[in-house]
Amino acid sequence: MISAESFFPGKGTPTTQIDMRRISDGVKTTQRYKTTEQVERAHVEDRPYTFLYEDGDGFHFMNKENYDQIAVSKDVLGDQAVYLQPEMECMLSVFEGNAVAIDLPQRVTLEVVETQAVVKGQTASSSYKPALLSNGVKTLVPPHIDVGTRIVVMTADGAYCERAKD
Repeated sequence: MISAESFFPGKGTPTTQIDMRRISDGVKTTQRYKTTEQVERAHVEDRPYTFLYEDGDGFHFMNKENYDQIAVSKDVLGDQAVYLQPEMECMLSVFEGNAVAIDLPQRVTLEVVETQAVVKGQTASSSYKPALLSNGVKTLVPPHIDVGTRIVVMTADGAYCERAKD
């Protein structure tokens, strides 16, 4: 499922519109259901996988229990692909041998490769400056963060959390 939106008209039956991606071929579809209708649930297995590498086929992960490898398409990862790091442990949702969803760790540690110098007098805790991270993502960081500093960011939105403790 990509998104869901419920409609409650003044008259008539409430409905829910669901934007989803078909598991069989990855095509995006939109369906509308009445709240009284039942939908068959797909049996999806959630298992931990380790990220190995990326190539033309997609992103390759390995199951640590049985060493099986699985390729995940760029469509499944979406914007989160920039946060993947070698040996990163992720939760993959697998349906009939195909990965249909992925959960990355909530936080990742990255290095600041470019940022502005601190302007004198700009020391208020609420003032942030733009920074470019080692994975190419831009974020806002506090004034005391300089180039070369390792920071922890949220994978959901790329927001700064804290300075890395390593």
